[in-house]
Amino acid sequence: MRRVAVVTLFPELIDALAACGMTRRAVECGALDISRVNPRDFADNAYRRVDDRPYGGGPGMVMMAEPLDQAIDRALDGVDGGRVTYLSPQGRRLDQALVREIATGPDRVLLCGRYEGVDERVIERRVDEEISIGDYVLAGGELAAMVVIEAVVRLLPGVLGNADSADQDSFSDGLLDCRHYTRPETWQGMTVPSVLLGGNHDAIHRWRQADALARTRARRPDLLNDASREAPARRRLERTDE
Repeated sequence: MRRVAVVTLFPELIDALAACGMTRRAVECGALDISRVNPRDFADNAYRRVDDRPYGGGPGMVMMAEPLDQAIDRALDGVDGGRVTYLSPQGRRLDQALVREIATGPDRVLLCGRYEGVDERVIERRVDEEISIGDYVLAGGELAAMVVIEAVVRLLPGVLGNADSADQDSFSDGLLDCRHYTRPETWQGMTVPSVLLGGNHDAIHRWRQADALARTRARRPDLLNDASREAPARRRLERTDE
């Protein structure tokens, strides 16, 4: 079972994710356990305030160190050997390779910041890594944490109806996915490629390989130039050329 604990000021967002779709299926089948801890439960004031003005001045507020530190301790109580991950625009960019690392690695505590961020001393003392879902800024880390959870859930055993689905997703071997079609065969004058209708599985496989390569060249040529993806992309190209 994969255990994830989320430190968040908005636990209801995480509850909503856990109640829907594949994440709910993962929880129900025992592949995933999600808990959440609210830093406000560790505030030392009547207003449950967990933020304050930044030293040095400037706009916005910063989440205070002590409530977050205690919340992380509580989150780690239910996560064996857990790594603390802070969702931050300054972190390592999330990609499928990193998703696989998370899915197969130790359990996680996902720390969601708000306002202008968290006291840097919490990051230095408690955080093992920072992860970003893109070069933009959100109001908080909850949506990023939900993206990480849902991406990981797809790779957990027993969650997907077909275990091969995750292996055929975009980025699974360095390329975008091929096009997909379903019934009806003709829709508004547009038809399904004939090769997909013929039942020749070798021909269908070759078509899908070639289509994935063509899509990657057209839409994300950087994936073919990325050294970390070069080997699987080259193997796929060689299979297509056979």
